[in-house]
Amino acid sequence: MEEGFKLLEDRIQRAAERLKELTAEAKAARTEASRANERAERAERELQALKERAGGSAAAAEKAEALAGEVKTLRSEREELRGRVEKLTGLLDRL
Repeated sequence: MEEGFKLLEDRIQRAAERLKELTAEAKAARTEASRANERAERAERELQALKERAGGSAAAAEKAEALAGEVKTLRSEREELRGRVEKLTGLLDRL
């Protein structure tokens, strides 16, 4: 009987530790996603402002293309982070 309780205590302890880890990972992923979202929004605003100012300048067009690439990368990063957060949230819900 004592051995059964010890096993149960150990499993509960491991589950609690895992829950702490997952909670911390979810928080970190949310923070990272928020930062990626802010960077993407900032790049989009800069791209729009550049397009409005640039007219037909070749250098401005190159910078606009670079910013468009950055926006695309940041959006991909944001989606990846969103998936990670959803996965972690799902794991937390199952616990």
